[in-house]
Amino acid sequence: MKKVIATTNAPAAIGPYSQAVQVGNILYMSGQLGLDPATSEFAGADVPAQTYQAFKNIRAILEEAGYTIDDVVKTTVFLADMNDFVSMNEVYAAQFIGAFPARSAVAVKTLPKNALVEIEVIAIKA
Repeated sequence: MKKVIATTNAPAAIGPYSQAVQVGNILYMSGQLGLDPATSEFAGADVPAQTYQAFKNIRAILEEAGYTIDDVVKTTVFLADMNDFVSMNEVYAAQFIGAFPARSAVAVKTLPKNALVEIEVIAIKA
């Protein structure tokens, strides 16, 4: 059975999609930008600030669904410029304790709202 997850503690969807969808014990989360949910503006103009805010949004959605960051098994990071990988990776690494999830990181031509980074996750509740 499919359950749509939504919280006001993360930015509202800016298109025809859900913040996350839970199927059984698996949570599929849409990509999160570094947008402040209170203002719908970017939390900062650089990759570290946007990465940190994206993770705040990810944590809010995880919490709404009853998951934690420790339940994340796969992430995909989209960067507007692969030259920003190191600065994104520093913030990313600080988000996890112990084993890191599997990850893909790719550069894309353009992200929604001209974001610098977008992160999507898959979490599994054991």
